[in-house]
Amino acid sequence: MRKICISFLIVGIIILSGISLIMPKNEVHKEYLRIHIRANSNDEIDQSVKMKVKNAVVLYLTPFIAECDTKTKAVNMLSVRLNGVEQVADSVLSSSGFDYKSNAKIKREEFPTRVYSGLELEKGFYDALIIELGDGKGDNWWCVVYPPLCFIGQEAGYQYKSKIIEIIHEFRKKL
Repeated sequence: MRKICISFLIVGIIILSGISLIMPKNEVHKEYLRIHIRANSNDEIDQSVKMKVKNAVVLYLTPFIAECDTKTKAVNMLSVRLNGVEQVADSVLSSSGFDYKSNAKIKREEFPTRVYSGLELEKGFYDALIIELGDGKGDNWWCVVYPPLCFIGQEAGYQYKSKIIEIIHEFRKKL
């Protein structure tokens, strides 16, 4: 009887080990901070104002992002400026004739695989600045706040480079 119990235990461990290898992992990517702006709806006018909000928020945050040299600093900087982000977004919405408001928060969400500046970010969970416009049920715009892989405010004359991207490019050249 004892041999049967031990045999079942070993088989059970093997089965559980196999299942854990097959199951998809919900990997949390700790080195990146993303931004996600969700439009009110997929109506053309809501999608258009989403891009206006994006431009205004990028312009507002770019000088602050330039001062951040770690993800922790970027999260802290955004945390104290969530009201400012909402004020910027709400101002654009109001001046464009919309009566709905924005809601900004920092939270962890799942993102699909994306390529930014030649760097592929794997599908998984990322911390992100989420900005919902109105109901937030429309198509959205994604980017990376830290490191600023695509957070470029060229409209204001700023262009930031990512040290991580530079290191990756240098490494690839050596291969």
